[in-house]
Amino acid sequence: MTQHDVTDRPPVHALLADGTTVCIRPVRPGDHEQIQGLYEEMSPENLRLRFFSPCRGSARLSADRVCGPVGPGCRALLAETQGRVVGVGEYESGDEKDTAEVAIAVADGLHHRGVGTLIIEHLVSAARADGITAFTADALSENHEVLKLFADLGLRTERHFEGPEVRCTVILDQSDAYLTAVEERGRTADVASLRPLLRPRTVAVVGAGRTPGSVGRAILHQLHSGGYTGRLFAVNPGATAILGVPSYPSVPSLPRTPDLAVIATPAHAVPVVAEECGRAGVRALVVVSAGLDSGHAQALLTACRTYGMRLVGPNCLGISNTDPDLGLDATFAAGHPHPGTAGVAVQSGGVGIALLEGLSRLAIGVSSFASLGDKYDVSGNDMLQWWESDGRTDLALLHLESFGNPRAFSRTARRVTRRMPVLTVDAGRTEAGRKAAASHTAAAATRTMTRGALFTQAGITATRSVGELLETAALLHAQPLPAGSRVAIVTNAGGAGVLAADACAEAGLALPAPAPGLIDDLLAVLPEGAGVGNPVDATAAVTEQQLTECVERIMRYDGIDAVLVALVPTAVAAATGDDLVRAVTGAAGRRPKPVAVVRLEQGLSVELLPAAEGGSVPSYAEAQSAARALAHAAHRAAWLARPAGTMPHLDGVETERARTLVADHLAAHPDDAWLDPRTCAGLLTCYGIPQIPWAWAGTEDEAVMAADRLRGVDGRVVMKAHWPGLVHKSEQRAVRLDLRGDQQIRSAFRDLRTRFAGLMTGVVLQPLAARGTELFAGVVQDQVFGPLVLFGLGGTATEVLADHAARLAPLTDHDVHDLMTSPRCAPLLFGARGGGAVDLGGLEQLLLRLSRMAADLPQLAEADFNPVLATPDGVTVLDARIRLVPCRPQDPYLRRLR
Repeated sequence: MTQHDVTDRPPVHALLADGTTVCIRPVRPGDHEQIQGLYEEMSPENLRLRFFSPCRGSARLSADRVCGPVGPGCRALLAETQGRVVGVGEYESGDEKDTAEVAIAVADGLHHRGVGTLIIEHLVSAARADGITAFTADALSENHEVLKLFADLGLRTERHFEGPEVRCTVILDQSDAYLTAVEERGRTADVASLRPLLRPRTVAVVGAGRTPGSVGRAILHQLHSGGYTGRLFAVNPGATAILGVPSYPSVPSLPRTPDLAVIATPAHAVPVVAEECGRAGVRALVVVSAGLDSGHAQALLTACRTYGMRLVGPNCLGISNTDPDLGLDATFAAGHPHPGTAGVAVQSGGVGIALLEGLSRLAIGVSSFASLGDKYDVSGNDMLQWWESDGRTDLALLHLESFGNPRAFSRTARRVTRRMPVLTVDAGRTEAGRKAAASHTAAAATRTMTRGALFTQAGITATRSVGELLETAALLHAQPLPAGSRVAIVTNAGGAGVLAADACAEAGLALPAPAPGLIDDLLAVLPEGAGVGNPVDATAAVTEQQLTECVERIMRYDGIDAVLVALVPTAVAAATGDDLVRAVTGAAGRRPKPVAVVRLEQGLSVELLPAAEGGSVPSYAEAQSAARALAHAAHRAAWLARPAGTMPHLDGVETERARTLVADHLAAHPDDAWLDPRTCAGLLTCYGIPQIPWAWAGTEDEAVMAADRLRGVDGRVVMKAHWPGLVHKSEQRAVRLDLRGDQQIRSAFRDLRTRFAGLMTGVVLQPLAARGTELFAGVVQDQVFGPLVLFGLGGTATEVLADHAARLAPLTDHDVHDLMTSPRCAPLLFGARGGGAVDLGGLEQLLLRLSRMAADLPQLAEADFNPVLATPDGVTVLDARIRLVPCRPQDPYLRRLR
């Protein structure tokens, strides 16, 4: 590794444990003076612990080494804040290429803030990319701080004591325990960094106008009228007070440095104001201004990173925190949000206003709200971690049009959704699939499918509209989760019951027939003429008492998980509409099962009706809305009931050999390219993926000899033409089937050579495969989401039938099960229609190994296995295509800001 290889890596910004921002970057020769100064400023005791001697000559020698020429297997990183170096770490491998000696130093006065741990995390990530599997470090046994640092990393650490010294060995495997430890450190730092933003003690609105009509004045009004309990200032050079709030000409002239500054100036002034805020010590910005060009945007973000300010926006509606002790409403929405327990984060201001109004109307209310706008910094991931820790939020609502780091978001969401429902609007569903798709995999992998995989694996409830989001939120807020998807429908009008039954069936809910005992119980309490099936038609003559007893008896029945009551107003005097609603709300809450009401005359799409003991029952204007909400609740209950998945150990995987093969191929083909058959087969062999026997032939005679070795069923073989870039062989008619004898082999070879003259470089021969189920498996590398594994029905019609499911790699055992059971063709795999089940264990292994290959090799742009032949005796790849692109590996779980 050369000095250039190390220092050309871009710097990244990350958060310390107290929420402050540091820059992590490679050491450069020009850093010598600062690094030497860092060592020289250490106390004698810290010098002794670092160098085993208090000699200050070690400072210069260490700075010389760290800033000097870099050899192979060496790397040095530093942490700096506002240009000051506050920590440095390095590793150097010796004769054993897979082990490196690591050392760390942190400036005096900055211990216990996570500087050393953050540098080590980045060194661990870099070392893994360099093929290093273990760190070693020597320390004095009394150096408790560095020993604790290694012990708390979340990595397996061994200690060997030798007199006053201890040698630590840290194994650099990326286990779930390590990722969990990194996440927890990241969550602590993230929440600390958001406190000045969401719990500010002082707020300044920059750009508040003196006359009505400006956005800044509207925000100042919201803060002032909303009862903000902290200090509030306006910044306007032409006023001493606005709306009764003291105003000052600039941020530096404020009598007290604000924690939060809300910037509502013209776009061109935003970077200047941000720089002033940073120099003054402001800790967070909300930029509502829109129209920043690329230069303004970069200057704004640079100021935030330089001075460690968290940023919401630009181009946003603002933020709020309804905690009564704070009363922060820094938005320009028309009204104040109702205090409550729902956390809301959106990118669209219009969607944000709709959600604030809807949640307030439903009396669910809002705990905190963030309009993320163009999302330069603070993201949905940040807000999830805030809500997880704030002690007030029990429901999270998201509207995200983009994801900065989906894999980190997924891990956070998986954790948070265990504690509270996380709901989202799946925006952008109609985006067309990739144009000019080069393979079946790329053609199938739409952005909609990728987002769906993220939401499903993370346990996020994905809805299709803002209305559906609020309808589902109402049910999850007001009612318990169902144990399953079995629903009983009760109605006082047969037609309404039919509509409800259709809606439930379309939503994937089950409508089981009542057991004989339940039928008898219901007939005993319902009016004469009632229909006791599912739906239960209680008739228009049902009274309040009868309906109450009917619902209660159904809820006591173990064969039902939820009750949907569809009511219509009638002229029958037995009970008014209000009486019947009261019957349902009175019965709700007495059993731990959800109840939903449908009132076709209801004006609003969803309301929450008061129920017994202070609870509430959701009431919907449409049966489809109620059924969708119940289906979402059932899916959430099923997700929570299933333990977290694991990634099974795979035998026979040769990752390093695969990486070498990929590197060699890309060195010979610097542009992206499809692998030739030999290289493709070699890569599959590295991951133990079963392939049908095959042979390569460049001439007619070679084809005959290869066919003699490969005679399959009845002595027949298959011949496939090959040339670089050929993907869809069947569409090009580049495949000849059912070939027998030498003459047919020669004739087929000559035909292909003639039709593809100037293109064909040879042919692949395979034995004719046995009969079985033709499947499709593949991977496409999404630049944002990472590798996506697809699975479904294969063969020549795979794109036409579009029977595919997808999950993001790396796959757990649960993900593999979901992939195998989600496509419409799944019953064929499990022996439907009297056929035997295919080798399910072999199919699981194929998908796990494909996932592992995709996770190991970021250069893998596409993999297309079609067909994959599945029989009761095994699973075999009959045709494989793989495309590689040059790509620098990036650790998706490394702590860094956007």
